[in-house]
Amino acid sequence: MCVIWGLPYLFIRVAVEHVTPGTLVVLRTGIAAAILLPVALVRGQVRPVLARWRQLLLFAVVELMIPWLLLSDAERKLNSSTAGLLVAAVPLIGAVIARLSPSAERTSRSQMAGLLVGLIGVASLVGLDFSHLNLYSVGQIAVVAVGYALGPVLLARWLSDLPALGVMSVALTVTAVGYSPFLIFQPPTDVSLKVAGSVLVLAVVCSAAAFLLFFELIAAIGPSRATVITYVNPAVAVALGVTILGDELTIGMLIGFPLILLGSVLAARRAHPDRPGRRNIGADPVAVS
Repeated sequence: MCVIWGLPYLFIRVAVEHVTPGTLVVLRTGIAAAILLPVALVRGQVRPVLARWRQLLLFAVVELMIPWLLLSDAERKLNSSTAGLLVAAVPLIGAVIARLSPSAERTSRSQMAGLLVGLIGVASLVGLDFSHLNLYSVGQIAVVAVGYALGPVLLARWLSDLPALGVMSVALTVTAVGYSPFLIFQPPTDVSLKVAGSVLVLAVVCSAAAFLLFFELIAAIGPSRATVITYVNPAVAVALGVTILGDELTIGMLIGFPLILLGSVLAARRAHPDRPGRRNIGADPVAVS
């Protein structure tokens, strides 16, 4: 999972050179939905989800429709490594959201220290590389990170008792249908093997297969321990960006990412981790790239 959800930043960067962000989203979600939805229908996992279509629609907008569009657009100006590292702030935002909830436990000193360290890491990443970054794109990634952190909270509040495969297959379908006009009015300008391959990897590997594997991971070790992938995804994104796309390895990355990683681990730490075997996605923040 760490590798699979570290891949999208690379392939998004390649695809958006010839495919508009909206068209990329509809292609990615449409292909993934075509794979997952039949499985969910056969298993009878779609009808219970449709009964809560309002909550499902809100979840799809917050977790998929807005973040995937903004992430794709941001990578037209940001390299894949920087985008991946900025999304690493998701656990920090999730920790803040958790602390603000009415039922939140009292924030410990280590959690407060984690939030502070993580914020310093984000500031280092942005501040030290200021001359190399497009601030509008950085703002887009900030919205993406908020969406990725808020989505699981909505899921846990309204949809956690529903089949996870049904929820994600319907959410992907809704997103694909919502963005379908982009495919009509902004068709791809390049159908080369490189672009087509990038879209297929994003759809089949990073979306359809990724969700299926992620559900199995949660069932095996529980949602809290599954969030470990969030801490490693950005490192994979940086490694791929530097080695394959020739992204520059900057001082901000070398200083900022370890601080974000440490801060996220401390801020999101819980005294009583979830027991293995839970099959529904919990409220832990996981960046779905």
